Amino acid sequence: MNRHMVTLRLDPDKKKALDAIASGLDRDRSYILNQAIDAYLETHEWQLAHMKEGLRQAERKRFAKDSQIKAAFAKWPKKIR
Repeated sequence: MNRHMVTLRLDPDKKKALDAIASGLDRDRSYILNQAIDAYLETHEWQLAHMKEGLRQAERKRFAKDSQIKAAFAKWPKKIR
């Protein structure tokens, strides 16, 4: 796999935290940063796909019914609502 060099500026506390994680896992900082970037990309790709699907449904006028929305909110803890 080809690798490319990327320069990144970090706050000293973040660098220290990354190094502590890397040391605890017996890995180098690059490994930890690659894992973090993979997780970030996966999360945002998932969110983007779901937003696009929501827009497709809205364009087709497919909206949730009031009863479905109420049922979904009822599942959330009261302090979040």
